[in-house]
Amino acid sequence: MYNRTITKTVAKEHSVTYIDIPYELEKRDVSLPLFHSIWKVHANNSYEVWKRGGFKCPGVFLTFDGKGSITLANQTYELEKNTFFFVEDSIPAMYKCLNNNWKFYFLDFSQLYMTRNLQLPIREVISTGKMAEAMQLCERMIDGLIAQPLGYEYASNILLQEMFLLFTREHSLVALSHHTELNQILIYIHRNLDKQIRIEDLLQLCGWSRTTFFNRFRALTGLSPTDYLLKLKLAAARVALETTSLSLKEIAAKLHFYDEFHFSKLFKKAFDQSPSMYRKMKLMGTEKYL
Repeated sequence: MYNRTITKTVAKEHSVTYIDIPYELEKRDVSLPLFHSIWKVHANNSYEVWKRGGFKCPGVFLTFDGKGSITLANQTYELEKNTFFFVEDSIPAMYKCLNNNWKFYFLDFSQLYMTRNLQLPIREVISTGKMAEAMQLCERMIDGLIAQPLGYEYASNILLQEMFLLFTREHSLVALSHHTELNQILIYIHRNLDKQIRIEDLLQLCGWSRTTFFNRFRALTGLSPTDYLLKLKLAAARVALETTSLSLKEIAAKLHFYDEFHFSKLFKKAFDQSPSMYRKMKLMGTEKYL
């Protein structure tokens, strides 16, 4: 309560209002793989491994030199330099060195949920320009497993996830279909929410036609630019109602609503409560919305 009072006083005395929006993870299952082991292998033609019952858990081959092959369910894949290859568990497998030189890391882990969620292909040889970075992550993982400093178990899992994200940023279907201009536009909108934002301003930022801009924006966010902006303004208004003593008129002006009545109408439509009632219930600790 003491902090809340100070915030209100500063806002009144200096007429400074920060437009705050909570940035939260979506409430969905984010199951993470648990790291099991890592192998660093320098193989020649004598190297041939049979897994008649398949791998005990999923894994990934990272070939950084030479060439090998893996046969899964009667289909053979050639694993060349600077490629990665995810394998599932419980599928009969055989892998071996080709041309008397195959250098690779093999990491296994608990499940493929994160891999699939990141749209990383499974049982498909993928070329990467990030092998040097992936090797550094592998070596850091190995060093930690040897020295076992405090927290190395957590570090091993974090490094595994960093590797998945490294490949995702380079190869995922989401990244391939995403336009970097939209990143700039979204950041611009969030950073300038207290200013009057016009569609024409956003078009100038991206340089696209109006139709292209609207189609790509909706494909990414699921909303039109106007609806997306309104959603952000209403989220900021909720925070202002909770954390400041600004009047409805002041909040409406700060967020560039037409007037306080227009703001109240849109707020009630979105949250099934008037702004005044929302603030009252929040102060009483009986709010409907978190």
